[in-house]
Amino acid sequence: MYRYDAFDHRITAERVAQFRDQVRRRLSGELSEDEFRILRLQNGLYMQIHAYMLRIAVPYGLVSAAQMRMFAHIARKYDRGYGHFTTRQNIQFNWLKLQDAPDALADLASVEMHANQTSGNCIRNITSDEFAGVARDEIADPRPYAEILRQWSTFHPEFAYLPRKFKFAITGAVNDRAAIAVHDIGLQVVKNAQGEVGFRVLVGGGLGRTPIIGVEICDFVSWQHIITYVESIVRVYNEYGRRDNIYKARIKILVKALGIEEFKRQVEEDWQFTKDGPCTITQAELDRVSAYFVAPAYAQLSDMATASDHPAFNRWCERNVKPHKVPGYVSVVLSLKRTGIAPGDATAEQMDAAAELAERFSFGELRITHMQNLVLADVKQSDLPDLWEAARKLGMATANIGLLTDMICCPGGDFCTLANARSIPLAKAIAECFDDLDFQHDIGDIEINISGCINACGHHHVGHIGILGVDKDGEEWYQIQLGGAQGNEARLGKVIGRSFSFEQMPEVIARLLQVYVRERYDDERFIDTVRRLGIDPFKAEVYGTPIEAEEELRGPGYGLVGDVTPYATPYYSPRF
Repeated sequence: MYRYDAFDHRITAERVAQFRDQVRRRLSGELSEDEFRILRLQNGLYMQIHAYMLRIAVPYGLVSAAQMRMFAHIARKYDRGYGHFTTRQNIQFNWLKLQDAPDALADLASVEMHANQTSGNCIRNITSDEFAGVARDEIADPRPYAEILRQWSTFHPEFAYLPRKFKFAITGAVNDRAAIAVHDIGLQVVKNAQGEVGFRVLVGGGLGRTPIIGVEICDFVSWQHIITYVESIVRVYNEYGRRDNIYKARIKILVKALGIEEFKRQVEEDWQFTKDGPCTITQAELDRVSAYFVAPAYAQLSDMATASDHPAFNRWCERNVKPHKVPGYVSVVLSLKRTGIAPGDATAEQMDAAAELAERFSFGELRITHMQNLVLADVKQSDLPDLWEAARKLGMATANIGLLTDMICCPGGDFCTLANARSIPLAKAIAECFDDLDFQHDIGDIEINISGCINACGHHHVGHIGILGVDKDGEEWYQIQLGGAQGNEARLGKVIGRSFSFEQMPEVIARLLQVYVRERYDDERFIDTVRRLGIDPFKAEVYGTPIEAEEELRGPGYGLVGDVTPYATPYYSPRF
């Protein structure tokens, strides 16, 4: 993985010292909150409902065991003993005291980490495929390019104050696992007819108040010119993006207003002046950065069978173990979706233990996924039984990857000042209601995404079932969307109708699943059934008969129609 050079160390140390003085002046009253706000946001520090939140950058989701242990240290010393992994492959700590923030950043700097550009109207942390470098369907490892783009974008003077925040995602694989279609710029490694490596470029994607799937602006940009090309995109946006209305300031609005052909014309016109300029990537520079991402010392192995006499182990292998390009190795997803725990949360003890697992089984590295789980990318197949036993004791071996309880969930109303409704308690309630792995495996692949507000940090627009928290006269309600998807078949879900109360939501999910179980073809996924039937049968099932309030539905099978599952849904209090 990339290691800091002397310049990186110096600029990070200077940044910490600068912020330490800014915090001192805020605490002394020399700076007002309005004056301090932009300064703290530049350092990833948000003010939330109960405390400050610190968002730490994890470039393209890759962390070392030492860095994971530092997260555990931050959780213990400055927070309440846990952290929250996000859909941006970052980690957030929700309970910081302002006076502790500079010390936390100094501690992070000691392991080559920071919180720069995790907030503000700038180019944010660049995300990627969690299986980068090891995926069998990979055309080229995207991490060197992601690192080059990170270095280019960090403290870029021209793009420090964009109209709004700006997000990149990059994948090197045939199958998009980085959700590139819902980012301001999405990059996919491709090869042209001559076998040369380049990028297919998408622009204008994004969720939030105005969800839009990105459109292709160019089907091939050679790797040498990718910086200059995306720089022209951002430059056109910086010049013409709206600054008078925060809700219409993202690049997706500009692309929509101009049309992709006119937007492309302006980008191409700008690009002609810079295409062969100083930001052209040389082979020497690509080789220099690629040297940080050389393959580890793999043993010479052959693939072997992983099945055993233990059904739970076999089920875990089926869902949490992924193929690897090197014979005898696999990638393993450590689930952070155990029932009763907020999706994406990990305790300090779990983070320390995950670091130990990485050193023991995966060359000392981990990946953070945008689905809010962790990955050990390079595990010997022969080590799977020992890894499963160790992960099971840590509560990180739930065999639910890609299943109903592997939900994406934002912090919601328990923490965020923008939220209309709670996300975490609802995720817990749904997970508890369907906490039966046999049932989940029968349902199969399904994605439930929950956002507490229209800003869509939980990616609800692209969930097979998307749940959005809305405000009705000061009360929290939840709107359902169906048919969204990420990846190669990215599309936005459709709202099925009026919203529901917190207490009604488990039965709503149960009714949606009943339509699927009743109507599916053999081996047909939930999303494929929705696409084939449309949303009308699901809508009719949900709204056809009244959905009662929680207190009227106690007892076996609470919240369900028929015999889908026997589990009851308790009410959960926020985690504080």
